[in-house]
Amino acid sequence: MDRDWGSKPGSGGATSAQNEAIDRRERLRRLALETIDLAKDPYFMRNHLGSYECKLCLTLHNNEGNYLAHTQGKRHQTNLAKRAAREAKDAPVQPQPYKRKLSLRKTVKIGRPGYCVTKQYDSDTKQRSLLFQIKYPEIEDLAKPRHRFMSSFEQRVQSFDKRYQYLLFAAEPYEIIGFKIPSTEIDKTTPKFFSHWDQDSKVFTLQLYFKIKPPEANKPPSAPVANGTSVPGAPPRPLPPPPQAPPPPPKAATRYSSSCTHG
Repeated sequence: MDRDWGSKPGSGGATSAQNEAIDRRERLRRLALETIDLAKDPYFMRNHLGSYECKLCLTLHNNEGNYLAHTQGKRHQTNLAKRAAREAKDAPVQPQPYKRKLSLRKTVKIGRPGYCVTKQYDSDTKQRSLLFQIKYPEIEDLAKPRHRFMSSFEQRVQSFDKRYQYLLFAAEPYEIIGFKIPSTEIDKTTPKFFSHWDQDSKVFTLQLYFKIKPPEANKPPSAPVANGTSVPGAPPRPLPPPPQAPPPPPKAATRYSSSCTHG
């Protein structure tokens, strides 16, 4: 005989609404035990009787699972929202930090400036130097040219080469120009490294000296050998005299090359 109502023969009875609520709370309790750390809950408290209390809702609970199921309920969530609203209302109004707005300048470039580069050699210190003279006749009022050293790895115009570095000059409304110079350490002592902006002639001058590389230690050549072995008992042959150094340049600083371009 077929049954038109209820559950199938051999199965349990139909689940009531009360049993569904119990099962839902049990699933929430197990989930909360896995994800929530009660040590960080400010409203969780264990009293002297061994039961647990919710300090926010003032409720008693027999075990931790029952308390966690309570935290997922409507009453606890409503009290949390009320507490957050009250704290936000009672909190003093903090002044908002002032955010400075930076506006990007959009200037029309008028081309590249004229320049003159002079290569120099100081016979006293045996240092090579460069003298840059950049002409900015149409520079903006109260503006001053700027310069910067850039390594070969920073720029994106040419393939990088660790043997060189770049010296950049900038002034509005001119385009930025750069010079490719050896990647030797710059001697930035005051008498040798200087820059000057002539307001009357509108010429920016910069001079730099390269430091001298330390000479490599000359290793004496090994004694001559016969058939790959030295002759036993034979005194070593005297070393050949060192090669003569080239004659020093004249004592006065000599300019040996100059290159100028008009903008």
